[in-house]
Amino acid sequence: MTDELATAGWSANAHGAAATVRALTLSLRPHQWAKNILIFSGLIFSRSLLHWEVVWLSISAFVTFCLASSAVYLLNDLRDVEADRRHPTKRLRPLAAGELSPTLAGITMVTLFSVSVVAALSLGWPFSVVLYGYLILNGAYSFGLKEVVILDVMIVATGFVLRAVAGAAVIGVQASPWLILCTLMLALLVVFGKRRHELSLLEAEARNHRSCLEGYSIQFLDLMIGIAGAAAVVTYALYTMADETVARFGTRHLVVTTPWVIYGVFRYLYLVYQRMEGGDPAYLFVTDRPTLVNGLMWVLVVCFILYAPPGWQPW
Repeated sequence: MTDELATAGWSANAHGAAATVRALTLSLRPHQWAKNILIFSGLIFSRSLLHWEVVWLSISAFVTFCLASSAVYLLNDLRDVEADRRHPTKRLRPLAAGELSPTLAGITMVTLFSVSVVAALSLGWPFSVVLYGYLILNGAYSFGLKEVVILDVMIVATGFVLRAVAGAAVIGVQASPWLILCTLMLALLVVFGKRRHELSLLEAEARNHRSCLEGYSIQFLDLMIGIAGAAAVVTYALYTMADETVARFGTRHLVVTTPWVIYGVFRYLYLVYQRMEGGDPAYLFVTDRPTLVNGLMWVLVVCFILYAPPGWQPW
């Protein structure tokens, strides 16, 4: 009987530990790490993809940003736990659902912050400055700026831009202003789409979850989504045809990659308006098969244009 009780107790403890690990892992939002893939844009467009030392720097920067972004998500969850409990979907988050101890979440958050700060220093000051800017900006967002209409969207979108800039900084190249602008427009499209989904989902209860949602309307967000989507396509097309880009890569053929960008924008709009999705764009980007295939094809075509010997290109 004693052995049976001991076995049952061990099994219960193991189950509890596994549940805690699962809850903590969910709170780290590993699917959101897909956003950090933007770090590799500097690697690809600098034609450094075949240099292992540079690839390793980009991978290290990616991992460091993953740690930092997970710390930010934990901070947001700790700050918003009460509001999340009143949200139809966010109430399922481990902290809001009571599946994760706030103490453990806080300890993990501090640990991730500390490790990412130290790791950034080992990757050089240019990268460190960008990462620290990302952490400071998101800290200000969590502690109040998320309630400021328009500014809340601009801050989240800037986080995407900082990822792209960090990818260039860590390998010692300068990010193209055109590419930065295009990244910003795409990010604004995604974040405005997320706000629209929140407003549609919460309806009259939106103001009770986040006061800044009261300052938005479906009509206004539709207008912003249209502007951001169109601007993203135009800025990318102009980037591929700019004299600076042609001189840098020695080819005018990057413009043929524009249809994949157009399709990506249209597909996202379809998901937001026709399938009423968009509450978690990162989840869509890693689960929506057409989006995944389109993104992979865009990367392959870009790499072919930038890296293939001239004799291999069919033009």
